[in-house]
Amino acid sequence: MNTLDRRTVLRGMGTLLALPVLEKMIPLNAFASVPKTRTIRSAYLFVVNGVEITHWTPPTEGGLKELPYILDPLAEVKENINVLTGLTQFHAFANGDGPGDHARSCACWLTGVQPRKTSGADIRNGTSVDQVAAQHIGHLTKFPSLELGCERSGLAGDCDSGYSCAYSSNIAWKNETTPIAKEVNPRLVFERLFGNGQPDEQNESLARRQLLQRSILDFVSEDAAKLKAQLGSRDLQKMDEYFTAVREIEERLIRFENSGAIAAASGVGKPLGIPADYAEHIRLMSDMMILAFQADLTRTCTMMFANDGSNRSYAQIGVPEGHHDMSHHGGDPIKLEKKRKIDRFHVEQLAYTLKKMASIKEPEGSLLDNTMLVYGAGISDGNAHNHDNLPILLAGKGGGTIQTGRHITYKDGTPLTNLYLDILERVGARTDKLGDSTGELAGIF
Repeated sequence: MNTLDRRTVLRGMGTLLALPVLEKMIPLNAFASVPKTRTIRSAYLFVVNGVEITHWTPPTEGGLKELPYILDPLAEVKENINVLTGLTQFHAFANGDGPGDHARSCACWLTGVQPRKTSGADIRNGTSVDQVAAQHIGHLTKFPSLELGCERSGLAGDCDSGYSCAYSSNIAWKNETTPIAKEVNPRLVFERLFGNGQPDEQNESLARRQLLQRSILDFVSEDAAKLKAQLGSRDLQKMDEYFTAVREIEERLIRFENSGAIAAASGVGKPLGIPADYAEHIRLMSDMMILAFQADLTRTCTMMFANDGSNRSYAQIGVPEGHHDMSHHGGDPIKLEKKRKIDRFHVEQLAYTLKKMASIKEPEGSLLDNTMLVYGAGISDGNAHNHDNLPILLAGKGGGTIQTGRHITYKDGTPLTNLYLDILERVGARTDKLGDSTGELAGIF
């Protein structure tokens, strides 16, 4: 049986549709050495304004049994996660720089570096862990990295007590002076993932699909038919599942774009392309990440649920007040309850992502088995603005190298960046130092 080239794509006007990992892409003798056949991904999902930490932290160390209120939506996938307590981002503290914890916590989260306090153009931070990975393994995929979010990035102005907006709205930093702006429009992400890199052809393809109400799959149907004739039953099933996922995302995009066009015509609503439903926005962006991982378009991704310090309303879950306002609870039980609701809402979106990743089977394990996904914040208690004992969760098994289903407690002050050294080694981007790291993190791998 001839092996299918791993870089095979389906072509159509303005379209290059990458494929998921198929058995036909793997030489038969490779199955005898499982670690060599696995593609390992890393992802970093950032939530803002801290969490209500007493309802986040499991009551005991060791195996995860009953999950606390905020983490309870993860019950179905708890065997695929580790909750890590005691990790710190020391350089998110003031350390003589005064107020500005939201900006520092965001800028420092993936770099472990104290950002220079400035609201001007002379910003300075460090290279983030995702970009270290991109520098080492980015050449293996169409996109070295993928940066996603639900609130637009700012690159200028004062957003937090003398800190540039670049700090509070970006977690991905290519180098010490270059943040990488995230994409917040799911349609633009979709077209980028499956476009052929020719803007005129891509725009014509999208316009024709919208006019004729066609799917991107219709444009690659001829190539798809030829390919399917070469595949076995299990690969055919995987292709059908993948195509179904692509078509379902397209249908959701069209649905909210149509409703957005109606709202725009009446003078209300969000800009066309951004879902009005916040949960749907998060889930669509997560689905883009999953598609990109599934088709090996990238192996590292960052996603910000919001910019740090965001005062977004959560009226859809009964919290019409702003998130930042509720994080400054002052011990008020009513505000604390509303903060817990917000934190649980975020975890519900994470649960959606992890369940979907676990359902996608690869030749060796699931997509979640072959991923390391860090979820958490750069602030622990939003009221205290502390950056130790951070809420950090590590999901996925890293290609079978991670023992999951546990709550692990570390000595207070242990650098969060130590975790990143382990992740980098397992994705093939080993480095001895990242920010304030002091060595690899014990007890996970």
